[in-house]
Amino acid sequence: MCRQLSDDGSPLRAVYRSQPRPQDHQGQECQNIQTRHTKFTRDLVREVVGHAPYEKRTMELLKVSKDKRALKFLKRRLGTHIRAKRKREELSNILTQLRKAQTHAK
Repeated sequence: MCRQLSDDGSPLRAVYRSQPRPQDHQGQECQNIQTRHTKFTRDLVREVVGHAPYEKRTMELLKVSKDKRALKFLKRRLGTHIRAKRKREELSNILTQLRKAQTHAK
């Protein structure tokens, strides 16, 4: 069987089928691991920039024990339930750290 070529000389379709190459998953395994450097950088940026307005509002909701309302608010802002739960947990941890820092400062 002869290869059919287009006007520029490239084949129209492959005549011989090849085996699919095995995928290298090494990059995906390290994708969500937080290194010391990334953690330091994110903490530094958070310290300099502060919180986004939606995060401040969520922290106010968490202060008055409106956890469910905070979750609904975050879900609207972030798009998914899992991201909202993770963000709510992160912000509640920040609030507890702030409370501990205030008690030690007195």
